[in-house]
Amino acid sequence: MKIESPRFGTLEVDPSKIIEFPRGLLGFEDCRRYTLLEPPGDDSKYFILQSLDDPALAFHVCDPSLFGFTYEISLSDEDAAAIQLADPAEAAVAVILSKPEGAAMSANLQAPLIINMASRRGLQHVFAKLDYAVTLKAGA
Repeated sequence: MKIESPRFGTLEVDPSKIIEFPRGLLGFEDCRRYTLLEPPGDDSKYFILQSLDDPALAFHVCDPSLFGFTYEISLSDEDAAAIQLADPAEAAVAVILSKPEGAAMSANLQAPLIINMASRRGLQHVFAKLDYAVTLKAGA
């Protein structure tokens, strides 16, 4: 499958690399098919979640552990069924990154992405209330 991304040019996407978000993402409910790309010439731990339904839509995402953050997420039976998740070991968690003009990069820890790497299906899990404490390690 080919898409024309305004940011990345012509992209050839292997159908086996498509990730479906059956409910879309917050604010982008109509965009349900994505693929993960590695930024060109970049060996970082960040990836690009490129929409296949709207080639102009792409998010930078990463593993929340890069920010020293880990989750314990309990999915409802309905959510687990939506992404065909029977084995938690098949799940990957990512957070969407943003960098508003003139501001530092931040991660949306309130609404992580959960992707079943086996079924290539995902969802955005929105916490009604996320209780976490920020601590600094010595030398940080």
